[in-house]
Amino acid sequence: MPVTFVEAQKLIAGAHAKAGQLDIRVTVAVVDEGGMLIALGRMDGAGALTPQIAEAKAVGAAMLQRDGAGLADLAKERPGFFSVADRLVRVPIVPGLGSVLIRRDGKVLGAVGVSGGRPEQDVECAEVGVSSI
Repeated sequence: MPVTFVEAQKLIAGAHAKAGQLDIRVTVAVVDEGGMLIALGRMDGAGALTPQIAEAKAVGAAMLQRDGAGLADLAKERPGFFSVADRLVRVPIVPGLGSVLIRRDGKVLGAVGVSGGRPEQDVECAEVGVSSI
């Protein structure tokens, strides 16, 4: 069963709550396994580019079925492949911490991307969000 809009909203709320505890303002994007946006939530005060970055993090993770750290490794290890793959999706792929795969019963259902904090804070918010669904 795919990630529902209600689940995506719950995930966003969980990630936003964690961001509040960290005293940061973030945007959270949830995409399906095909990289299509399900929901996006931008906290008051989050930076102007955070929506685009959060979505790009989530799309990359979903399309290549790797979390942000895995995407960063791929970009380093296979820059030629990464530069081509980056042009094949509807938004640029942003490698690095801040995206987490959404799995159910061992199957990738999509991904979440977070932008607005330091990289380790973004991934922490993403993990808390995913754990809330």
